Amino acid sequence: MTPEVGSTLAPLRIARIDAASMKLWSKLLHDPNPIHLDRDAVRAMGLGDRLINQGPANLACIISMLLQALPDARLESLDVRYVDNAFEGDSVEASGTVREIMPGPPSRILCEVSLQAIGRGPVIQGSATLMLAGTVTTQV
Repeated sequence: MTPEVGSTLAPLRIARIDAASMKLWSKLLHDPNPIHLDRDAVRAMGLGDRLINQGPANLACIISMLLQALPDARLESLDVRYVDNAFEGDSVEASGTVREIMPGPPSRILCEVSLQAIGRGPVIQGSATLMLAGTVTTQV
């Protein structure tokens, strides 16, 4: 993809967040928080009855989408807000839009990014700056 201002990045969809993935993420992150592992704990906290996906796992969806859409780029910065949880059973989609191209070298691309829980709304919203190895001309 040759990035242009306003272009949409190819989205990344996770069909279903499952408990087995959350258990693995808990081990990898050394995160024993029971909201990722125990539905009774989620209920006791008043957060519903489904396990809650780890924030870093949600963020990984956005990072994967960016690097798949712009394989020659290197992620330089990410500025996001967590606005909701992603729950066990949710389908999520990471997406992005090119907002600015800063010619280089090295060229940088500013993207608006989000992770949406399909049918519910945003989980993460923010922006990412990626650096390209070559020079990109600004196109409007």
